[in-house]
Amino acid sequence: MGAAVDKYAVFRALHETGCFVIPNPWDVGTARYLQGLGFKALATTSAGFAFSQGLADGAVPRDRMLAHIRAIVAATELPVNADFEGGYADEPAGVAESVRLCIETGIAGLSIEDSTGDDAHPLYDFDLALARVRAAREAIDQTGGKVIFTARSEGFIRGRPDLAETIRRLRAFAEAGADCLYAPGIRTRDEITAVVQAVAPKPVNLLISTASFTLKDISAMGVRRISVGGTLARVAWGAFIRSAREIAEQGKFDSLAGTMTNAELNAFFRNDRKRRSS
Repeated sequence: MGAAVDKYAVFRALHETGCFVIPNPWDVGTARYLQGLGFKALATTSAGFAFSQGLADGAVPRDRMLAHIRAIVAATELPVNADFEGGYADEPAGVAESVRLCIETGIAGLSIEDSTGDDAHPLYDFDLALARVRAAREAIDQTGGKVIFTARSEGFIRGRPDLAETIRRLRAFAEAGADCLYAPGIRTRDEITAVVQAVAPKPVNLLISTASFTLKDISAMGVRRISVGGTLARVAWGAFIRSAREIAEQGKFDSLAGTMTNAELNAFFRNDRKRRSS
């Protein structure tokens, strides 16, 4: 339990000053490799894991997602934030139950979305969205209050890119007890700074999925945490698909040039195992 408590403290401290990157592995191997690169914390990716299971994002059942999160937590000494989608329930009581189950995996943080999964009505009505955040907050407090709670407003990636409404929701979520706020899909400097200023002094997570700003640029805007969501998984899928298509359609193997060797990966994982067992 001591190690878990240390993870909580480390993760909370990361949100207090500066700006850090929290990359998103999608399996045990990528989690351990990212730890080896010196990152201070990791976050799961619902999309990255779903793709690895042959499913669309949002289609992984709760029990399977909990098992995945537990595996990532066990694979690393770093604090792990769980991408816990919409809490696997519509009503607040169901969200609270899911949050309690997620906390049992050993995570140091988790995020809950206000997205319904229904294209015709993509966001929960404001009052219900707020009640869901309050339910998640209460569930965390009932388990000791150590887990960092990130509340997400999904309008910019769900066809409702309304900055004023996004800010209204994030402010309400902050007042309801969210520790960190997150509006995936905001991209411009004006959008980012508006969100940061609106919820200050609480920290903001920024999703980066394209080549845009640098870490220095983002830090200067006041963002505290940067994640990449499923983008690293899609980078890997992109390389795989390009190579597989070249082989299947052209009978060529040019795309295999420059591939990392077995020896390099074997060396990393052997050394990683020795470090963890020492």
